[in-house]
Order: sequence, then structure tokens, then C-alpha cells
Amino acid sequence: LLMTPCCVPPQVVLLDATARPEEEGFPEALCPREEEEEEEEEEDRQRSPRPVTFSLDNMMLGLDPESDFQSPDAEVYMHFMRSHCCYDAIPTSCKLVVFDISLEIKKAFVALVANGVRAAPLWDSKTQSFVGMLTITDFINILHRYYRSPLVQIYEVEEHKIETWRDVYLQGSLKPLIYISPSNSLFDAVYSLIKHKIHRLPVIEPVSGNVLHILTHKRILKFLHIFGSTIPKPHFLKKTVQELCVGTFRDVAVVHETAPIYTALEIFVDRRVSALPVINDAGRVVGLYSRFDVIHLAAQKTYNNLDISVREALQQRTVCLEGVLTCYPHETMENIIDRITEEQVHRLVLVDENQYPRGIVSLSDILQALVLTPAGIDALRS
Repeated sequence: LLMTPCCVPPQVVLLDATARPEEEGFPEALCPREEEEEEEEEEDRQRSPRPVTFSLDNMMLGLDPESDFQSPDAEVYMHFMRSHCCYDAIPTSCKLVVFDISLEIKKAFVALVANGVRAAPLWDSKTQSFVGMLTITDFINILHRYYRSPLVQIYEVEEHKIETWRDVYLQGSLKPLIYISPSNSLFDAVYSLIKHKIHRLPVIEPVSGNVLHILTHKRILKFLHIFGSTIPKPHFLKKTVQELCVGTFRDVAVVHETAPIYTALEIFVDRRVSALPVINDAGRVVGLYSRFDVIHLAAQKTYNNLDISVREALQQRTVCLEGVLTCYPHETMENIIDRITEEQVHRLVLVDENQYPRGIVSLSDILQALVLTPAGIDALRS
């Protein structure tokens, strides 16, 4: 049952997406292990302009990949996305959590973990409208702003309501909720996600005002991966990420395994990244600490001690998260898309043969390359 906005009660509401014929969407709808797909999702990183020069094994590579995306066959995914609407990508049934802004922050984040979702639309009973999204980024910003030491309780988490945090954090600079209509194309959805550097895009039915689904990079790529098999593959998929320069290869944010969790939070806030490769004393990648790991501090009620090391935090994880998956510069774009889709992760860490971090390939990077670059749009850097 999809409740109309006027019926939304002041606490937590679990909604099912509207039922619809299977042939209009995924024939076998898959709800990912942790529906919705992270944060929260793709990195808002500092990116270098093209052509890109990066260092791998002391070899400097000067690359200009634009021509690879300008051949006629490179536009097939762009046309595919323009010919399908957002409604097509909505699963037949899925879970949607909506919070009223009068809900306490602590209860809201515990509810996110309990329901296996990473974000929730925010409902304002006074204005009878959706006013924003509550995401793991909010939890990170709260901890980063108010944490002092393990001996000082974070009362703001215990006592503040969502509306209080919005007033304090946004300080009157409330921005309108970015959303999309189910009739808009998936091309528009990809552009909106990457252009606005957001990881979740509510699909709102314009007549009723109901939120039907929260679109993510992962959901869109999954749709493309399933149905894209029916169309010819562009030749650039056979080229390597090194040749295509898909990803971030400079100034990659990492965290040492002995660093405290608070240090990771600082990097999340300052660098605006979604995940950090965890390195050991030798500089090799030994793990991945993501924004979604932070939300489990709420479930475990351990957010009052952010002085524990990243290594300890990863060992204390009570659920199986995506872990760290790597790729190499010589791997083709096609192989990387297959792996990132099948493993249901949000990024791959680019490493050399010694497992030293050399870059990040994220869902935003992939969708930009497949859909927007052939259209002459660089939303990552605009």
C-alpha cells in the first residue's frame, strides 16, 4: 500500500512501491543486499582535467580518450537511456522508509540500519510536503561536528530531532529537494545524479506527490547491464580504464589502518568522498572503510568512542558489507562493469601489481563514460 502524503504519520513509515506489470520494468526485480545502494553513493572527488596524466609503475601516461567516446557506436547507451523512463527502472516491489522531520535523530539512523536502507525522504507535516533527504552523510556530519572524546556523550545525537539538525546545519540555506518524475528519461536521472553530486534521486509522482522509489547509480547501472545486452556493445568497452581514463588517478584519499575512526570522518567531510582504501604500514590496500560503515556505529551504539582504529572498526562489523574489490589498469572497461555490477559494490580500488592504491573507479565515473560523455556532457566537472 502506497500511502498518500496527507496520511503519513509523524514517525516511521514503511512503504511498498506501487505494483506494476513486470514487463514494464525488471523481469526479475532484484533488491540489493542493502537496498538502497550507498551513499551514498560515488565520490565527489577533486578530479583532474582531461587529458589526464597519471603515474603507474614510474611510467608516465599522457592520455586523450575523448576520441574513443565520439565514434558512432559510442552513443548506443546514451540513446538507450533516453528511450527509457525512470518508471522502467523501478522494481516491482521494494522497501521505502519515510521520516517525519519531528523524529529524533538517533531513532532515525537506527531505523535506517534496521531496515537495510541508506537514506530516507523527509516529510514535513506542517507544509504537507517532502523537504529533503536524510542520509548517512548527515550522521557523519553530526559526529564530526559534535564529537569531543569517549568520555563526553554526544547529546546532540541523543536529543536532537531531524528538524533541529536541519536548522543548525543548513542555517537557513534550505535548498529545494532534487527529485525527478517517473516519466523523465533515465538519461535525465543520470545527469541529475552526477551534476548535483548526489547519490539518491527520489522519483515523485507529480499528481499525488507520492515518492515511488529512490533511484541510485547502482540501480540504473543494473538496469543498463540487464537490458543493455540486447543492444550492440560500443567498441570502447574493449579498451582499458587506463586508456579511457575512467576514474580518479590523482590525489586519492586513503586512511591508515591504525588511524582513529574520527580521522576517517574528517577525510569524508573534508574531501567529500564516499569510501577510503585502508592501507597498512607498507602502503598496500588491506580494506575499505565506507560511509555505510559509519552508520553501523549507531546500531552498535559505539559512536561515543571514535578513537578506536579503523582496523578495529572493520573487525567489529556485525554484518557482511561489500569489502574491498580491486581492479588493475590493464583491465577492460567491460570487465570492470561486469564485476562492479555482479558484486553489487559502488567502486573498485585501482591497484598495481604490488597492491598499492593508484586510483578509484566509481559508479559515477562509469555512468559518466557510458551515458554522458558520448553526449558531449561532462557532469563530473561541471
